[in-house]
Amino acid sequence: MADKKYRVIKSNVTEMNAKISRHRKKILFFTALAVITLLIILAGYYLYIQTRVYTSYDVLDTIKREDSPGTQFTDFDGNILKYGKDGAACIDLNNRVIWNQAYEMQEPMTDICGGYAAIADEKGKQVYIMDKRGSCGQIETAMPIRRVQVANQGTAAILMEQDGSGYLQVYDKEGTFLAEGRLHTKNSGYPLDIAMSHDGKKLAVALLDVNDGNLKTTITFYNFGAAGQNEIDNIVGQYSYDGLLIPKVEFLTNDVMVAFGAGKAVIFEGGQKPQQKNEVVLEQEIQSIFYNDTYFGFVFAGGQNKAAYEMQVYNLDGAEILAKGFSMGYQSIGFLDNDEIYIINDLECQIVTLRGVEKFHGEFEKGIRKIVPAGGFRNYVFLVDGETQKIRLK
Repeated sequence: MADKKYRVIKSNVTEMNAKISRHRKKILFFTALAVITLLIILAGYYLYIQTRVYTSYDVLDTIKREDSPGTQFTDFDGNILKYGKDGAACIDLNNRVIWNQAYEMQEPMTDICGGYAAIADEKGKQVYIMDKRGSCGQIETAMPIRRVQVANQGTAAILMEQDGSGYLQVYDKEGTFLAEGRLHTKNSGYPLDIAMSHDGKKLAVALLDVNDGNLKTTITFYNFGAAGQNEIDNIVGQYSYDGLLIPKVEFLTNDVMVAFGAGKAVIFEGGQKPQQKNEVVLEQEIQSIFYNDTYFGFVFAGGQNKAAYEMQVYNLDGAEILAKGFSMGYQSIGFLDNDEIYIINDLECQIVTLRGVEKFHGEFEKGIRKIVPAGGFRNYVFLVDGETQKIRLK
């Protein structure tokens, strides 16, 4: 057998490593190029979606609904609370009834926090505390009700008025009395409004004082938790504003409260003892205010480019994030759950993004009562007179 001959091939290790390195760099280059291209496409699509304007819509589904005259609608724990003079009901977006509550009220008003709602008869004496399952408790006050606030565990604070004096009472969700206090007009001023923090521990009271002939609003903060135990009357802060009327105070989050005054909004922040954080000075007369847990806004008469109105929106630090004029006459303005702004009158609707884009402007054949985002960029639920309409913008 012939001897086998073998040939030894000498490899250049340096050249091989160089080829591998070039190959890896090529893969990294094309991978990076693909990622950058994809990001550009996604950014372009996002910008397109955010700036696209819709002028019409398709009705995807219509559900008949029966409402009493004067029924009002508000968001409640992922569903809709509809209420009127003869009762309230919690319904889902398919108009399925979750619970019903009958009552008789002349001027029903509501406050909602988390999974609890308080329904009260303004200038009357009834309050119902509701959760997602139905009634928790009922309260019968001894004096006419001015304002009601509910916390996210069902605690309710009720501001009442009689013979020129204000009275404050606090109840648990079952309607059991917890505490009370009298706000003497001669000593403390006329009660304008109250606000309760989401956890029910902090309470703010706005009082108007004109005893010395000069208008002054005083905001007093109470803490009913550990931080207020060692304070006189649980008072943990007090702020007075000469010449300023503050008819509205509201906790937008558990630790941030905004006092809405005539010409000024004052932002307070603090987990235990709220302190003044910032002021927003307003040069024009306020027509409307609206807010959610992230932003608050105002509408003024006379807007940009000779528009009939101007809206201004601020974040909770007091920084302006939007100023936009609009000309549509309106009955209601507010934030949707997706932070878009709705403007509606009886048959007409605008939806504006926080970028200032008028996303949608259209007319409906029936009176608009409520708008709810329904997932995606174009899907909404419109509660109109007698119907719930699921629509898609186009």
